[in-house]
Amino acid sequence: MGKIEEKRREWMEKQVTPKLKKLKLKEMPSQFYTPPNDREDPDFLEKTGFPGQYPFTAGNDPVPRWQAFAAAQAKASLKFEFGGSGASGAGMYAGFGAPEDYRDYLLRMREMGSQAGPNFAMDLPTQCGYDSDSPQAEGEVGRVGVAIDTLKDFEIVYSAYTGDVNIDKVSSNYTINAPAMIIIAMYASIAIQRGIPIANLRGTPQNDILKEFISRGTYIFPPGPSIRLFRDILVFCTKNMPKLNITSIGGYHIREAGATRVQDLAFAMANGATYLQTGIDAGLDIDSFASKFSFNGFGGSMEIYKEIAFQRAARRIWSRMLKERFGAKNPRSMMVRQVMTAHIGCSSATLQRPLNNLARSVVGAISGGMCGSIPFAMPPWDEPLGLGHSMEAKQLGYDVNRILIYEAKLGEVLDPWAGSYFMENLTDEIEGQVMEEFEKVEKMGGSVGCIESGYMQRAIARSAYERQKRIEDLEEFVVGVNCFKGPNELDIMTERKVADQYPKELMETAEERKVTALKQLKKERDNKEVDKNLKDLEKAAKNEDINLMPHIMDCVQSYTTLQEMCDVMRGIFGEYEPAKI
Repeated sequence: MGKIEEKRREWMEKQVTPKLKKLKLKEMPSQFYTPPNDREDPDFLEKTGFPGQYPFTAGNDPVPRWQAFAAAQAKASLKFEFGGSGASGAGMYAGFGAPEDYRDYLLRMREMGSQAGPNFAMDLPTQCGYDSDSPQAEGEVGRVGVAIDTLKDFEIVYSAYTGDVNIDKVSSNYTINAPAMIIIAMYASIAIQRGIPIANLRGTPQNDILKEFISRGTYIFPPGPSIRLFRDILVFCTKNMPKLNITSIGGYHIREAGATRVQDLAFAMANGATYLQTGIDAGLDIDSFASKFSFNGFGGSMEIYKEIAFQRAARRIWSRMLKERFGAKNPRSMMVRQVMTAHIGCSSATLQRPLNNLARSVVGAISGGMCGSIPFAMPPWDEPLGLGHSMEAKQLGYDVNRILIYEAKLGEVLDPWAGSYFMENLTDEIEGQVMEEFEKVEKMGGSVGCIESGYMQRAIARSAYERQKRIEDLEEFVVGVNCFKGPNELDIMTERKVADQYPKELMETAEERKVTALKQLKKERDNKEVDKNLKDLEKAAKNEDINLMPHIMDCVQSYTTLQEMCDVMRGIFGEYEPAKI
């Protein structure tokens, strides 16, 4: 018996069989193929291995739940929230207007069959630490997400979650970074109000501040103090909220800002290394928190082979870093945990002939299904047309996933490219290029050093310029944008049958309603208690050794506003001044 066959028997015995018993399955819903015994590949076990085993190149799961229960879901006509994390997880990313608008949206989704928790999109003032009544917020309140100023706003949104869908029964996700500590404190405070132990709360705050400096831009404080806040969240949540993910690291935003495939992965890995080291420096054991680092996702493109190889390389790089550099022993600590794997990225969607984006998303979903994960058609075809995807576009996206699973049977084989000369070489090539860039970043002081010097920002800006120039010079083709756009080409659209889920009249009045509500709250709260808690926060912020999370909790529970807390910290930490590009 060869080494690969011996390893396969061990894999079946130690991983597959226990998982089948756990899921009450009689047989494997997916197969996995290895080189035949007479053609043993010495690199296969080291570089690829089996699904669910280090180095996780072939995928994280030896028995994927989505494939195992696909037939049962179809027979029951269950509407799985692709892009969410299941019926008891967080739903699709959404949010707009005032808190009552988002609450009502969630209730409408419930009527359409969703049982998932909220996945908050926050407006720009909230993300940048400003209240709705701030001059800096004028014209932006509730525009690209829901406006959150105080705990009262969370009370309104979460009034949609009681009984069988109480907050300890579903997950909550928050796209929030610079003021992530405040949002987590609000989530915990709702649980305390309801007598629910905060240790029972599940969910994911994005809390990936480094990529904000690199690409997205919703930063507040300089990198140093920002990492201190990350440390405080990491330590507090590890000890008090063990079911909550600490961060959702994103290479996705980096690629969308213009980074190359290599920069996307190298910079995201460098950010992850910084966060991991922060936990180690705080005195935590790596296996006590690394498994609570998730990934929002990496970027994507239409280059299907390279995106499959990219995902395989990402899993291998992360697992090796955790094991070899940080000494992790728990396999879960070594996994790239993400719902969305390979996809096309929103920047691949075009405003010209937008229905073509459906075809593009099919390509992305196929690459996702062939790289060790679930096929995920993203984005909906009307992504470039404005915020709030139509229900029609979402339906088509859901059906793409279903067709690939049920009709194309894409999930019958795990990592079908495993052992392919072409794919294994391409995976090695991408891994080598990424590690070269990663080591360059490490020598320049890691992510923080590269952010402060502006290296990462300049590199992304240069890559974005070069790609746009290739498109304009017809060196790179985009159908309907720089080619095949003559008078005989047809622009096809679909008929909309479902009302807009982000009503314009609510968007237009959100700011006025929110400012009025905030003014009333400030009159009714105990302002002496607010002042006391802000002074305590200010004192604590001056001491690097003090964890700020308990002080933020006190502020939140006295209905101190998000900006009031951020302004105190601005006074101590200062504000980030972007490096010159």
